[in-house]
Amino acid sequence: MKEQRTGINNQKSKTPPRLRDCAGPAIVLLAAFVAIAPQLVRGNSCGHDFDVHLVSWLDCVNAWRHGIFYPHWASSPNYGAGEPRFVFYPPLTWMLGAALGLVLPWHLAPIALTFLMLAGTGLAVRALAREVLEDAPATLAGCAAIFSGFALFTAYERCAFPEFAGGTWLPLLVLFVLRQRRASGPLVRRAFDGSTAPLALALAGAWLSNLPLGVMAGYLLAGVALVWAVASRSLSPLLRAAVAIPLGLGLAAVYWLPAAFERNWVDIRQATEHPGYNFESNWLFAHNANPVLALHDRILAQVSWIAVSMLAVIAAGLAIAWLRRALPAGKILPSHRGWIPLAAIPAVILFFLFPIARPLWHLLPEMAFLQYPWRWLEAVEAPMAIIFAAAVWPSGRRARLAAAAVCTSAFLAAAAYAATHYFQVCYPEDSVASVVAAQHAGAGFEGMYEYEPPGGDDMRIAMNLPDACFTDDPAAVLGRPDPDDPASNPVWSRDEDSCRATYSFRNGLQTDPERRQLRAALPRAGFLVLRLLRYPAWRIRLNGQPISALPSRRDGLLVVPVPQGTVDLTIDWTTTPDVVAGRAVSVVCLLLLVALAWVELRRASVRLT
Repeated sequence: MKEQRTGINNQKSKTPPRLRDCAGPAIVLLAAFVAIAPQLVRGNSCGHDFDVHLVSWLDCVNAWRHGIFYPHWASSPNYGAGEPRFVFYPPLTWMLGAALGLVLPWHLAPIALTFLMLAGTGLAVRALAREVLEDAPATLAGCAAIFSGFALFTAYERCAFPEFAGGTWLPLLVLFVLRQRRASGPLVRRAFDGSTAPLALALAGAWLSNLPLGVMAGYLLAGVALVWAVASRSLSPLLRAAVAIPLGLGLAAVYWLPAAFERNWVDIRQATEHPGYNFESNWLFAHNANPVLALHDRILAQVSWIAVSMLAVIAAGLAIAWLRRALPAGKILPSHRGWIPLAAIPAVILFFLFPIARPLWHLLPEMAFLQYPWRWLEAVEAPMAIIFAAAVWPSGRRARLAAAAVCTSAFLAAAAYAATHYFQVCYPEDSVASVVAAQHAGAGFEGMYEYEPPGGDDMRIAMNLPDACFTDDPAAVLGRPDPDDPASNPVWSRDEDSCRATYSFRNGLQTDPERRQLRAALPRAGFLVLRLLRYPAWRIRLNGQPISALPSRRDGLLVVPVPQGTVDLTIDWTTTPDVVAGRAVSVVCLLLLVALAWVELRRASVRLT
């Protein structure tokens, strides 16, 4: 009998997949294409974070062209002085954006990344929905997640590509926590049923995509595991989470461990203390008296109404589905308890969106890095879409065709609304063509203030600086305010006589971003003010001798005291011990993950035979 079953399984495995098995994913991909179609017609939507990410992709490509697979220094920010952006920004999406830019025209790379993120959202939600719904309503749930207000808001209004990844990772986290392939048996077998290794990968993916997303993923994983353990009366979700959390964090240590150790080398507090980026200023429907935050409050009002609409859909969907008895037991459990975690997620998140949750925001570690409480809506997309599909999907064939037609019309209307209300027209200087041209010209771009060195002020860094300015005063002011825009950075010009002489690096912005070389004959002793932001990871050698005691400047630029005569200056990025430690931890955890996956797959194959 055992051999007969094995033969049947082998025969089934050789059977090509039926067309209807591919129909659901194909529909989700089509929905993602429809969602980005307005950008194919109108061009890129230059949302809030568009330029920042595009510059990161361009700098990443430049680093790759010089053999640096995992760069740490971005050369273009701060008008060519650079910043350690790649140390503190998780690598997954800026590497993916750079890779798309290598194979596609640059104006298509952001649209392609948006498509991939929306498709990942739909497919992940569909996979989760199939644990409680049939294939057709699960596909509807995947499409509903794509056209949810928050997904389109993130795509068009914000262009927050790293946050987009949450639409993929968070549903997968919930899926692998809830999934039970063994309803009975020893605790260890129920916990390690093939779900723990992918759960660790999903957590690592969240951390390698976006820091706020990683924080959310950790708390979501722990919370769902606890709720599910209580609802299912089993310790297996807790055991699975207890193994997956350290393993997932270890896989992502290549990023977060150096970022944690080097956070004191920059003014990272500005990312959470600025009024516009502090959670205290971003409760739903909050209004700030500061007139500087007027635009911020307009965006906050938008997302607040999106939150209300999503939560209203969940409440109405649960009520309708309950009255229709449309909450099937599905694959998770032979009871309705499988819906408890899905219903609990939006209820808990609703609590965190209002000031009543303030004590927990201050108490829970790293919650401040979420900046906006409404970022939690990323975790609401999947429960909303699944509950919506369960509520509206009828039983009769004709009724299903009518429901599909109505939902398709609603999704098209949502895409049209996003294209008219969320779409951000690019200013000429912000278009992809202009940014790419400016990057190749070496002029550089505005930096991110949270990455400036302590005591420095990147708003003092002048535009058009030479690579090196020779001066008698290490604190010499470089650049003059722009009379047409006094709030912008100053502009340096040769006629201001702030530099006795100027010199160029032997390798500029379009060569190796983590190495600077300068050779010059100086008429007397003085100081070289470099167009390079100071950072402890730089190793500086002057005529072959290392130097470390350097004067500081208000603008944060490196200034090196130099003698009279020939000067040979080299500045190299060093691999610090925390980077080595992060890589070692990730490699060890990767080996452990492979071993765990092998054990889980082996047990699964034994069970099938």
